[in-house]
Amino acid sequence: MKKRWLLNLLLLTFVVGIALFLHFRPQDEVQSAKDFEVSALKMADFTNVKVEFPAQAPVAFEKVDGFWRMTAPYKSRADQMSVQRILSIIAARTKVKLPATDLTKYGLDNPLLKLKLTDAGATHEFAFGTYNPVTEEQYVGFKDAVYLLPGSYSEAASTQPIELVDKRPLTVAEAKQIVGLDLGRLEQWEEIRLNVDVDDQGKWQVSAPKAKPTQNEMNEWLEFSWKQSQATSVEFYTPDRKATYPSFELKLKNGKKVHFDKLQESPEYLLARPDEGIIYHFPNDVGFTMVNPPINLQ
Repeated sequence: MKKRWLLNLLLLTFVVGIALFLHFRPQDEVQSAKDFEVSALKMADFTNVKVEFPAQAPVAFEKVDGFWRMTAPYKSRADQMSVQRILSIIAARTKVKLPATDLTKYGLDNPLLKLKLTDAGATHEFAFGTYNPVTEEQYVGFKDAVYLLPGSYSEAASTQPIELVDKRPLTVAEAKQIVGLDLGRLEQWEEIRLNVDVDDQGKWQVSAPKAKPTQNEMNEWLEFSWKQSQATSVEFYTPDRKATYPSFELKLKNGKKVHFDKLQESPEYLLARPDEGIIYHFPNDVGFTMVNPPINLQ
């Protein structure tokens, strides 16, 4: 019994000693490894972004009026979140920072891709090399150092260009200015030449006398079907000026109109915007709702 008591006392003393050591050791020893910031660059400062590949055309973006536009290989509105994901490398942190003395060792003598970010002062280049076989992270060269970072940064920059195109059928400015829709050239509304408009008091007016629209329902329809709507995918096309399709127009506060052609209803709903040369792919039910406002015909 005495031996067991002594053993328990020794174990207690050992545990207390470890606890005191952990509590009183210097704070800098608590951190197993130091975090390194890859850069001190600011996302808001950039005006141009370019992604270069060894064997394919580069992808480039330019900021215009506060929004990113793709300038190569297509000229189009860019998906803003996708560009921000590409830029997010500037805020990356890592525990591994190496001197850039042996670029071949890290695959940086012939990078898999280069990311060039331009601000008012200079163009800053990030080079993406090989992957570490143990951590599966990627060696990234920036200035005079090499960092080990997750592969998600190069994956964002390597996204297929068509996936980087804005999938919203309207620009941000257009979505804010919608004051009505002329739906009278669509088959289901051709007979009554349907127009829905927002008057100066913000109330919906419907051209069909028998319509009994609910203001909240109409506002929700506009918000979710147009202001927040995004296609599942997009494709570029060359409009055939001789072809005639069922069509409609969105009316804007500045007097302009945005024209859409309905190319297909099923299995996908395809809306084409000739002025931008883009076809927007929507699920059938989503597309149907976009052109059928809840006017409550009696």
